[in-house]
Amino acid sequence: MSTIKDVAKLSGISRSTVSRVINNHPYVNEEKRIRVKAAMKELGYVPNSSAQRLRGSKTKTIAVLISRIVNPFFSGLVDAMDSVATEAGFQLILCNTRGSKEREMTYLNLLRTKQVDGVVFASIENNWDDIKPYLAYGPIVLCNEYTDQTDIPSFRINHFQASYEATLHFIKQGKTRIGLCRGDETIGSNLGSDREKGFLKALQDHQLTFNEQWLFRNATNFNDGRHVFQKVERMSERPDAIFTGSDEVATGIISESRNSSIHVPNDLSVIGFDDQQIADVITPGLTTIRQPIQKMGEQTMQHMIHILTNQTSLIGHTELLKTELIVRGT
Repeated sequence: MSTIKDVAKLSGISRSTVSRVINNHPYVNEEKRIRVKAAMKELGYVPNSSAQRLRGSKTKTIAVLISRIVNPFFSGLVDAMDSVATEAGFQLILCNTRGSKEREMTYLNLLRTKQVDGVVFASIENNWDDIKPYLAYGPIVLCNEYTDQTDIPSFRINHFQASYEATLHFIKQGKTRIGLCRGDETIGSNLGSDREKGFLKALQDHQLTFNEQWLFRNATNFNDGRHVFQKVERMSERPDAIFTGSDEVATGIISESRNSSIHVPNDLSVIGFDDQQIADVITPGLTTIRQPIQKMGEQTMQHMIHILTNQTSLIGHTELLKTELIVRGT
């Protein structure tokens, strides 16, 4: 870990002046202040007060990074984590990145400045090469999202297999023109690409071709689902089924179809993902992939607390939880 001496050497400024900059002393030349700040950033220097906090008592606080706080999947996941953390005497900080790389790195700095003891990534926006250096400041565990760029512990489902099974269900129902919705393109996670691979593999195994027009990218919420349906309406060659990858997107499609001559499921079959509460309430009931959200959240937090309490981790451990296809009316 860098010291004030390292900052002084890199910036070419005396240690006493560096100290004044760190303590926000008013009587420092602006040019020197800029040089010191630049050196601190390059070295990843943490001021002594924070370093002392690291050597002394822990914060008993864990940051959980998610992309959209309004997504019921994340609320269920974090609630499960919070139950485990509270029982163990820890508290959570919920960090809503909104899909922003910059916000994600800002929250990750909570680990570097010792404001939290560990970080759980339930969504990933940045490349792992940018995240990896922060392992020097504390443990990081992946939940839901994952990447083959690292061997840190992860708790998730097999998204390739889940997507394959959803697509296979359509094929067994006699569907031949099958579309796919997928979320935002993120360079830090394999989730979206694995779902697409599972989808395409099912089509390939059954000699079905795929029309690129039926791939709807960046579809993540209810309104996106409505827009997907509107696009389908305008197509000369329409899909007869869509694997949405999200209960929110699926319900948007179903809602919009009520104002159309294209009906769900007679003209367009739909499968969601997660099995959120709305899936069993909406009419027709939504066929979907059920994720063990509570179990995933609990196991992730149990492992993080184990690391913080025992200073040990199952390096390279991937816990693959089982999914289930829930067949309803769509």
